[in-house]
Parts: sequence; C-alpha cells; structure tokens
Amino acid sequence: MKKRSLFLLSLTAVIWGFSFTAQRLGADHVGVFTFDAVRFLLAGLALLPFCFLLEKKTPEKGMKATLLAGCAAGAILTAAQALQQYGILLTQSAGKAGFITGLYILFVPLIGLLLKRKLTPMLWIASPLALVGLFLLTWSGESGIGPGDGVLLLGAVLWAMHILLIDSAGEKIYPLRFSLIQFFVSALLNFLILPFFESPSLPELGAAAIPLLYSGILSSGVGFTLQAVGQKGADPAVASLILSFEAVFSAVGGALILGETMTPLQLLGCALMFGAILLCQIGPLPFLRRRKRRDS
Repeated sequence: MKKRSLFLLSLTAVIWGFSFTAQRLGADHVGVFTFDAVRFLLAGLALLPFCFLLEKKTPEKGMKATLLAGCAAGAILTAAQALQQYGILLTQSAGKAGFITGLYILFVPLIGLLLKRKLTPMLWIASPLALVGLFLLTWSGESGIGPGDGVLLLGAVLWAMHILLIDSAGEKIYPLRFSLIQFFVSALLNFLILPFFESPSLPELGAAAIPLLYSGILSSGVGFTLQAVGQKGADPAVASLILSFEAVFSAVGGALILGETMTPLQLLGCALMFGAILLCQIGPLPFLRRRKRRDS
C-alpha cells in the first residue's frame, strides 16, 4: 500500500471521527435532512474553487465517468446517511448503531469476493480482529434485535458499496470533480426530501452553525475528497479497515469535547483496531513466504 494512501485515509478517519461529535451537537438543533442538505452544500461550495484551480485543464475523456460515478456516489451517500440516522433513532443506542454501521469492514471484502477479487492472507486475520475491536469500542451491552438493526445493516451495506464504487472508478475519474458532483447531488436530494419531514428555521440553523461548518467543510469537503484520492493507491478492503478507525477518534472526540470517559474495554478495542491496521501493512505471512520459495 502506498504511503500517501495510508496517510490520506488515516487523516480521513481522524476527520470523520471528530465529525460524530459535531453531528451529535448539530442534531440538538436541526433535523437529519436539513443537517445533511446544508453540510453537503457547504462541502460543494468549499471545494468548488479548488476544482477550477487544480483540475482546470482536464481532458473531456474522463468527464463522463466522473459524472456518472459522482451521481451514483451522491445517491448512495444520501441513502446511507439517512439510514444511519434513522437507525439510531429506532435503536436509541449510539453504541449499537456504531457497531452495526461498522460492519462495512466485513461487507467490503465479502462483496469483493462476489466480484471475484482476491484477499491477502493478512486481511483474513485483520478484518475479524478489527471487528472485535469495534465491538469492544462501541457496544454498550444492548441485547435483542429490532427493526432499527435491519435499517443500520442496510446502511452498512451502502457504505461498503460507496467504498467499492470509488475503487472501481479508480483512475477513470478526477477526484476533486467526483467529490464536487457527489456533494451537490446529495445536497439536492436532501433539499428535495426535507420539506416532507422537517421545517427548519434560521435560528435553528444559526444554533447549529459550528457543527454544520465542521461537518460541511472538514468532514465532507475535505474528508470525502481525501477518501477519493487516498483510495487510488489502496485495496478497498484495507481502505475500509483504515476508515473504520474513525470509531476510535469518535471516542476520543467525545472524551475531549463532550467530557465522556473511555472504559478499559474500549481502550482494548482501540488497541485491537490499531493492531489490525498495522497487520495490513506487514505483507504476506512468513510461513506463506517460505512455502512460496520451496514451491519455486
């Protein structure tokens, strides 16, 4: 895995992790569709000048692929975000919702297998290890299966599809323009949906200004763009493991900003997830390398 991809995806996980705190604070003032509509509009507007500066002279050859991939990603992004928030409301448990949403760690390689992609031996070890770490970090002892769990599970599948969509587009797209398109598509879809469920007011938007600015400019504008650029040099299954580290920084953000505390089991979960990411960087297992030399 390229060092640049590792750095960009890790930075994305940090930004997304602290975004959970911003979303939690923003949810106290505005509804789901209002929050997402404004955040993705801000993301698109913030990214717009950089598209003209950095991708001004781009041939038309890849624009069709960029447009199609951006529209598809925007639609998936809208649905995944809505399902995640709706699932949280149904389950009434952020910990349970965080764990089920994080199952995209498994869905990415599983869907990859259906698409006839090979997994490295380390991924067979790292993925379950990261899943155990995520469980310890997010689960709060809730039991029972409810309708909200199915909603969150569907959302996790969509997050996996979003990662795989970016991977499949790969070198065919211009990452900045791709991000710009997905932001404006998602903003438009949320603005079309919100009148049926919400009635936002200017005072409410003003009260949520700081969370909206962080989620819009940093979490969406910077974060999703870094994801698109970083995934160009990364296996999608490895990328999903690194991005799942956002759960760790979500807990860190809650501790630093909201005064929440982390239990010893949560700290162990952080360590296991970090270990899973390190395993992905090691390469083939030693006994496999020896076997390969004997076979040759």
